[in-house]
Amino acid sequence: MLYEWHEMQRAWLNPISRWAQASAQFYSHPVSPFAYMPVSKRLAASFELLHRLGKDYEKPAWEIESVNIDGKEITVRIETEVDKPFCKLTHFKRDLPASRNASDPRVLVFAPLSGHHATLLRDTVRTLLQHHDVWITEWLDARLVPLSAGTFSLDDYIDYAREFIRHLGPNVHLISVCQPTVPVLAAVSLMASAEEKASPKSMTMMGGPIDTRRGQTEVNALALRKSLSWFENNVIYSVPSQYPGYLRKVYPGFLQHAGFIAMNPNRHAQSHYDYYLNLIKGDEEDVESHRKFYDEYNAVLDLPAEYYLQTIKTVFQEHALPRGIWNVRGDLVRPHDIKHTALMTVEGELDDISGPGQTQAAHQLCTGIAKSRQFDFIVPKAGHYGIFSGRRWREVVYPKVKNFITSFN
Repeated sequence: MLYEWHEMQRAWLNPISRWAQASAQFYSHPVSPFAYMPVSKRLAASFELLHRLGKDYEKPAWEIESVNIDGKEITVRIETEVDKPFCKLTHFKRDLPASRNASDPRVLVFAPLSGHHATLLRDTVRTLLQHHDVWITEWLDARLVPLSAGTFSLDDYIDYAREFIRHLGPNVHLISVCQPTVPVLAAVSLMASAEEKASPKSMTMMGGPIDTRRGQTEVNALALRKSLSWFENNVIYSVPSQYPGYLRKVYPGFLQHAGFIAMNPNRHAQSHYDYYLNLIKGDEEDVESHRKFYDEYNAVLDLPAEYYLQTIKTVFQEHALPRGIWNVRGDLVRPHDIKHTALMTVEGELDDISGPGQTQAAHQLCTGIAKSRQFDFIVPKAGHYGIFSGRRWREVVYPKVKNFITSFN
């Protein structure tokens, strides 16, 4: 019933949010005489904040129409290359000569399937496009996938990863951000064990829960405090009838979002208050920065229940990967079988989602990779999002990732 109550609340808040948006315009638009009242700025700011707190946040657009390459603006077309029931493999096709696209490293970015849309990695993709031919996984909102498409588990995620890697061939470099570091490492391990020729040239793993026994965070602690049955009974719900995925069991995005907010409630409250003050001051740059961040942060998707529960059990409770006991469809995941794929790990010094040391654990597992082909980078003063988005990503992290990929292209 919780999902239905949430939908009722959305339906109730929607007209209020629209009224607040119209009221904000009423007290701020230059042609409105009420915009010149002594308290008009405060009223407009209050209504604008109410609008944003109550509005629906849909999946944002990529907003990558071009990229600056060698001082020129190059057109980028976004195309679906592989269309699976739960994921699209998306190609950012640059309008460059075929020879240049062929010579630039081919990069497959695995976006997280952990509540947000792949557009959260917009800055990651835009920066990579300067020197790489880029693909990304765009995971679908489970509430939009009909029951007829079947279930989707962590094992299915690994199957998808292997299929996408094979599709792009043996010259591909992988970048996995946060959650996918675990299934991507499993996929590459299984491909190495099978001696597949399509195994990637390199894999860059950023802020992921390879071994959650290290660098404990509140995310890890919650998974250990509660039993798997608790998660199944308290956070799994059926999709309501108004969506294509009617009756599919999911971990709803709105619950995930509530968890995100609960981790840092004071920070979010202060951010919204600062937004209100900036609206009054007319600080358009900070206002727009707030809008862009929360347009992305508040846009969430539902996760398939099978995938979510298997991830909780395998990654956070059993620690199956670092303990060497993880079987995927009868095959043991053996990271030490990886020999020809170079490895780089990236962690944020202040990461409170995937704590320091969790991603580094990949080096202790991938003992078959020569030390000369292993690199580790801890980003000073960076939190979770800072390692793949923002100034630190562009100026500190990206140059090292670029050099790593180039070295093994």
